[in-house]
Amino acid sequence: MEQIDRDLQTLSAAKDAWARLTIERKIALLEGLKRSVHAAGPEWVRRAAQAKGLAPGSPLAGEEWISGPWAVLYALNRYLRTLRGIAVRGVSPVPTPHVRADGRTVVDVFPRTIYDRVLLSGISAQVWMQDGVQPADVAREAAVAFTRPQPKGRVALVLGAGNIASIAPLDVLYKLLSGSVCMLKMNPVNDYLGPIFEQAFKPFVEAGYLRFAYGGADAGAYLCAHDAVEEIHITGSETTHNAIVAAVGAGKHITSELGNVSPTIVIPGPWSEADIAFQAENIATQKAHNAGFNCIAAQVLILPKAWKLSGTLHDRIVDVFDSMEQRPDYYPGASERRARLTPDRSQLRTTLHVDAAHIDHPAFTTEAFCGVLACVELPGDIRQYVRDAVAFANERLHGTLGVNLVVHPHTMKTYPTLVDEAIAQLRYGCVAVNGWTGVGYFITETPWGAYPGHTLDAVGSGIGVVHNSYLLARTQKSVVTAPFAPFPRSLKSGQFSLLPRPPWFVTNSMQAQIGRALCDFEMSPSPGRALRIAQLAMRG
Repeated sequence: MEQIDRDLQTLSAAKDAWARLTIERKIALLEGLKRSVHAAGPEWVRRAAQAKGLAPGSPLAGEEWISGPWAVLYALNRYLRTLRGIAVRGVSPVPTPHVRADGRTVVDVFPRTIYDRVLLSGISAQVWMQDGVQPADVAREAAVAFTRPQPKGRVALVLGAGNIASIAPLDVLYKLLSGSVCMLKMNPVNDYLGPIFEQAFKPFVEAGYLRFAYGGADAGAYLCAHDAVEEIHITGSETTHNAIVAAVGAGKHITSELGNVSPTIVIPGPWSEADIAFQAENIATQKAHNAGFNCIAAQVLILPKAWKLSGTLHDRIVDVFDSMEQRPDYYPGASERRARLTPDRSQLRTTLHVDAAHIDHPAFTTEAFCGVLACVELPGDIRQYVRDAVAFANERLHGTLGVNLVVHPHTMKTYPTLVDEAIAQLRYGCVAVNGWTGVGYFITETPWGAYPGHTLDAVGSGIGVVHNSYLLARTQKSVVTAPFAPFPRSLKSGQFSLLPRPPWFVTNSMQAQIGRALCDFEMSPSPGRALRIAQLAMRG
């Protein structure tokens, strides 16, 4: 542990210098980081794909491009936009907020540029603020780390996640831009990426603003209890969080993102066969992306019992599971977690029908973190069903990180108040409408974290947020909306969107090429590179 002691001593000595470093110098460091992350991309993806057991040349390597270097490059560009705005105007360049009919202050954070509207055509995102936040408060309270006179720095410990490769660097970036220097403890599951991250972040390491640690629970426990560590951020399990709190008490500021039992609520409507096929791919992706080892992997599919298409949709989801590349369960403990849900271990991606009245079923109370999707049917007409589905998600399922809502455009037009009330009443940090909450993770404009209100003693899905490129304060949740149908059918449904099958779909045969092209674009945006992405997307 002597190396850890020396590294924490270095961080303690540099923390005030980092907090007071000029914004121009921070911009220069982030620009350099962008170049080194881009350069690291191919080896980063190669190692991750190999470690997760993907077949050579598999299109699923696109998951590693998109949820790895692209997510970090995307975030860096959005943080740079914010820092440049602060440098010019003295405040975060937050889009002008507006107030909903129910009095909630909302910020439309995406899309903001022509490239946003082209590359993620039809996708939009809002950030809803907490009760009492007025429009005038939003910009004034944002990015306070850059507006305090002579700020004092802090030493933050970031306990990295082992599943999605961009989580740890994104958590570090948010802590850095909140005014803290960082010790990143790599997770043993993916610590093979540590040397790549160390090289990418080399300017921050050389300046004494970042250090890396490795090892198991003993190293983590030593770091958490260390006097030099002033705050801790963990992405992981509620069990690990509670163990940390028990060990260190309330003397350190602890933030966390701890996953949840993610619901997908399907609202009935006039779906065509093509609609069912596309949404089956969407829902299957919500479960099967990264082999199901995501904190917001769909876990409970809520279907309307009275809808004649519920069974057909379920069967099409199973078809997607059966047809996709069968990759191994790379994350430790998956077999044991699956056994708690179903005795059938023959299928790594499978569905399970559960009676909604079985309130203590582990599918409702414990994050699965494997390939099992539980299906629940609720009765009633559309109004009763939607209200009951929202209540079921809020009250019966563990956690508050992310929820997906699938609704046909015709249904949205016919029942606008019903759908809007459902979105408003869902107590989750991210609500995805016709998309996946993973999009709320990828686009850094949206804060990422649990619905506010958890405490150290009852932590749920966690406390605080990360990502949040406008550095907003007092956020409640983000709402991400995607097209119900891909281009060109999107135009027939009255939605102006040029987005074909999204690149994060497990069924997209071009996702590896698209992912790499997205990284090249974020490194150096240009019309030619945007056109290249569009051409690849149309082939996926």
